[in-house]
Amino acid sequence: MTVNVKKNEFLSNLTAKFAEVFGDANAVTYFFSPGRINLIGEHTDYNGGYVFPASITIGTTGLARLREDTKIRLFSENFSKAGVIEFELSDSSVKVDKSWANYVKGMIVMLREAHYTIDKGFDLLIKGEIPTASGLSSSASLELLVGVMLDELFGLNIPRLELVQLGQKTENDFIGVNSGILDQFAIGFGEANQAILLDCNSLEYEMVPVELGDYDIVIMNTNKPRELTDSKYNERFAETREALKRLQNKLPIKTLGELSNEEFDVNTALIGDETLIKRARHAVYENNRTKIAQQAFVAGDLVKFGELLNASHESLKNDYEVTGIELDTLAETAQKQAGVLGSRMTGAGFGGCAIALVKHDEVAKFEKNVGDEYEKVVGYPASFYVAQIGSGATKLTIED
Repeated sequence: MTVNVKKNEFLSNLTAKFAEVFGDANAVTYFFSPGRINLIGEHTDYNGGYVFPASITIGTTGLARLREDTKIRLFSENFSKAGVIEFELSDSSVKVDKSWANYVKGMIVMLREAHYTIDKGFDLLIKGEIPTASGLSSSASLELLVGVMLDELFGLNIPRLELVQLGQKTENDFIGVNSGILDQFAIGFGEANQAILLDCNSLEYEMVPVELGDYDIVIMNTNKPRELTDSKYNERFAETREALKRLQNKLPIKTLGELSNEEFDVNTALIGDETLIKRARHAVYENNRTKIAQQAFVAGDLVKFGELLNASHESLKNDYEVTGIELDTLAETAQKQAGVLGSRMTGAGFGGCAIALVKHDEVAKFEKNVGDEYEKVVGYPASFYVAQIGSGATKLTIED
């Protein structure tokens, strides 16, 4: 996949920075990997359910160049105080505590374990425009950026699905976060003006045109920092796994995503623990809600779609308990505003972002009203962006 872009000030500045950091900018190749929003279907991906994400035009840009030796040199505009991070290819498996370089190392390790030949070093400069810890998936964006970069520089011809799966494997096995495949899939397969209905059990997917008419998707960032590895994300993963295990004593299922709401409700006694029942109920109900939401979206019934967004947030708050005062203030304040059809948190939770479906003419007033209430309750400002749905991770061809 390659996308043609006009040379602009942003890319020119990055090229100049690459030359400053690495000596010159000869033979540099350009790459872009988006962030993503998930319209609905939260915490369903690792429970064998459906998700409904889209890649966005905010993302990570990378400039890379192959070296003749086995030295790897990395520089991030976002963590410029760390300077150039340098290591030998043979040391790729050595993790450094809380370093962004771990995502690069993880992708190298996973590709080599999959028998792809990476036998030289490279210089890589990146700049991420995704707010850190926003829940728009900056880590998966970086993983897929590195994946498409290695694929291009080493001529590996990696099937896109395998690249996506290796990105998830990096997150799970190298970084240590038990995430599902939603983030990497949305970023790997994203297309402009298309959302993706993905069955995380079978990996069958359908591209769905995003046709919002008079409405915009507004992203609301709590600006509360969070880290998945330090959060209760892995705890929720374990809780739903335990609930599934208890249901499997009687039911012939492999995932919670196989259950209808009714089947779940009549079998809760098998789980026998109120907390585990709540966690599993969210996974089951959210999965079925997502299937209905996609049908409403395709039918152009944005009112119904908005109602399902609201129901999703309520479930994430009360049954899955991953919201908190910041996300609840944003989503619940948004739901009360004129011209809003629905709002919910998006991403893993515990901070990060919420989204709202807002009438275009009301967006400015919406941002002011929600922003004022949020700052009053939380004590610091939120940030707002109107989401543009863009392409997936790709090499860039720069045109003058």
